[in-house]
Amino acid sequence: MATRFEWVLWGQTPERLRAAGEEALDEVDALEAALSRYRGTSDIGRVNAGAAAGPVRVSPNTFGLLERARWLTDATDGAFDITVGALLRAWGFVGDTGRKPSAETVRRARDAAGWNRVRLDASAFSVTFDHPDVELDLGAIGKGYALDRAMDLLTEAGVPHALLHGGTSSILARGLAPDGGPWRVGLPAAATPGDGPASPPVSPVSLQEMSLSVSAVWGKSFTEDGNEFGHVLDPRFGEPVRRARCAAVVGAEAALSDALSTALLVLGPEGRPLIESNLPGYRCIHLEGQPGSAA
Repeated sequence: MATRFEWVLWGQTPERLRAAGEEALDEVDALEAALSRYRGTSDIGRVNAGAAAGPVRVSPNTFGLLERARWLTDATDGAFDITVGALLRAWGFVGDTGRKPSAETVRRARDAAGWNRVRLDASAFSVTFDHPDVELDLGAIGKGYALDRAMDLLTEAGVPHALLHGGTSSILARGLAPDGGPWRVGLPAAATPGDGPASPPVSPVSLQEMSLSVSAVWGKSFTEDGNEFGHVLDPRFGEPVRRARCAAVVGAEAALSDALSTALLVLGPEGRPLIESNLPGYRCIHLEGQPGSAA
């Protein structure tokens, strides 16, 4: 998933923890093989390559994740949408650091985006596109989903206490920290355009049986004519987000927190009441600045 996954585990013998941790990391590798748009043999790679020509069958797990992603698009009024693959390509964020496209290029990419272009057939676990340029991209939900699956395996193995992270932006905690209290992590501080998250972090967040996801424009971005353009796109308009630079959401499932932090970044302040009313138990705990400012 083009990032680093790490576990902190305690509460069993080192040998049992290592075995359980390695099995959980193997699950992340398996999900990468199933969900990456960059692997032609993955479910998503095969769908992107062939679903415009006819139905492409995927695994039940992948199909279930696609159904959940479609539901999340509805729940966030379109702010989270995995059908943005053509838009990401238009803006040069597929395997590159980005570039500003022409208005016509954006128009064509927008025409190839949206769930109205995708048909999910639950009876056959298949996916069909009605436009040749549709592409799915699970980058805004994949890390969180991988953490949920990894934690399920650790729980089955009897690991009582664990802190998992993918790329430090998606975090999932279970049980207690070694000091007997909740796990504590710090949110990134404000960053100037073009820089990574600054140090020190803002006030720590306590996590217990909870996930935290942070979405920010600085992960992959470019600057043109003095304006910063980040890799998180507003699916509704086909352009990089302009409402905020960093957003964070906490809730039980890492996959949902992952998707909702992206939605909050897209929606800005108006996203707080929408997300918290449509998804009880998920809280928007951080929303910071506007792209191109150090606020």
